[in-house]
Amino acid sequence: MVRVGLLFWDLIMSFMWVWSGALVRIFVYSFLQLGRSPEGETLKVVLSVFYMFFFAWLAVVSRGGAYNPLTVLSSAFSGNLDGFLFAAFGRIPTQIVGSVAGVKLVKEVFPIVGHGARMNVNIHHGALTEGVLTFMIVMVSLGLKKKDPKSFFMKTWISSIAKLSLHVLGSDLTGGIMNPASAFAWAYARGDHITLEHILVYWLAPIQATILALCSFRLFCGPKESQQKLKAE
Repeated sequence: MVRVGLLFWDLIMSFMWVWSGALVRIFVYSFLQLGRSPEGETLKVVLSVFYMFFFAWLAVVSRGGAYNPLTVLSSAFSGNLDGFLFAAFGRIPTQIVGSVAGVKLVKEVFPIVGHGARMNVNIHHGALTEGVLTFMIVMVSLGLKKKDPKSFFMKTWISSIAKLSLHVLGSDLTGGIMNPASAFAWAYARGDHITLEHILVYWLAPIQATILALCSFRLFCGPKESQQKLKAE
């Protein structure tokens, strides 16, 4: 029942995540017509931080629900084989379904929402960009969990600001998505979800960056016993 509950929350949260970002853009750019003015961008950041706190709260309430496959993989790689298989073949597909359903519905209700982020650089530059951004946000998340795992507000605040900052850095290049399920959903709506460009930039690069971040964190920031063992090996 616990795993069924996780799948349910993954589905709902993935659906809601794509809606949250789309509604913020519609509200700021179309309803208020602020465009990309300083006021519009500031309001967008404020609203984004607000809904990131909301999703962080949902993750606590659901006892582990997530909308991003990288979050699930980060935990799965640190667990046993059974947990990894459940994440890879259960939770991640569920997150993809939720994201695709969310994008499809939001495009039907609000046609002005657009077509999602597109890559504006070559495939190698794009893969490097998404990889570096993912590596950095995973390292931040791991560091926050280790330093003060019980401080919900401070952990969520720092994580939200880090995500938004990295998103801004990569927005003009790849969209700064750092979420394979969300990227797949928008690509599916455009019909380019099975291209080499999409698979390499929005799936392989972030997954490899997540693994690299986990290994790096264990090597440099893990318990002293683990560090000594790794060095000895």
